[in-house]
Amino acid sequence: MRRHIPFERLHNFRDLGGCRTVGGGTVRWETLYRSDSLGRLADAGPADLERFRALRVATVIDLRHPWEIAAKGRLPETEGVSWHNLSIEHRPYDQAEIDPALDPWRYLADRFAEVAEDGAAELRTALEVIAAADGPLVFHCASGKDRTGLLAAVLLALLEVPDEEVLADFALTERATERLVADWRAAHPGRELRWPGYGRAPAEVARLFLADLRARYGSVYGYATGHVGLDPAVVGELRARLVEPAAV
Repeated sequence: MRRHIPFERLHNFRDLGGCRTVGGGTVRWETLYRSDSLGRLADAGPADLERFRALRVATVIDLRHPWEIAAKGRLPETEGVSWHNLSIEHRPYDQAEIDPALDPWRYLADRFAEVAEDGAAELRTALEVIAAADGPLVFHCASGKDRTGLLAAVLLALLEVPDEEVLADFALTERATERLVADWRAAHPGRELRWPGYGRAPAEVARLFLADLRARYGSVYGYATGHVGLDPAVVGELRARLVEPAAV
């Protein structure tokens, strides 16, 4: 698939280009990317580093906690790349220890709701950085699944991408689940992975999250310009920068 960009050390890097909008436009290719932790590039081989440089990424938004960055590393210093740490999750939890008896997708959607409430200031800054970025941009967390998936869902909704495409993008992370689980097991030898849904990203999580957001705020736009405090003009800037209009 054109949207997936293969790396040896990165498991979940993809282009958000090609998503269609309700007005007939499409999200521009080679402009907006999402990923799992770019810290993995610190010990990557030359092929991975060359592939990343070829994307001409000028801006990186790292959504992880500072303590995650201290433990796992960040994107190696790269000339011409601006790096922003915007930790949107204020109530961390251990997914490996989620009770298998819980409804897993409802549980994750509820954690997404917490991030949407708590991380308003960081989400506003992230959206402003994306709107103002000069050149291609990538945002990421650890697995490129939940925090990254939340920002992608909000951003795509603001670009007027229909829900079916937003949910389809969210679920593409399932292509990386096997590698994410393997990484967890390698990093935690001897520890039990209690939750069988670890590394999963079914569309149902995003569906529940967006439904909850709309039930509370009326729309994703209402959430972004209300609770998040995003200037409506920035929404216009996002659309102008990231959406290729329909051909006349």
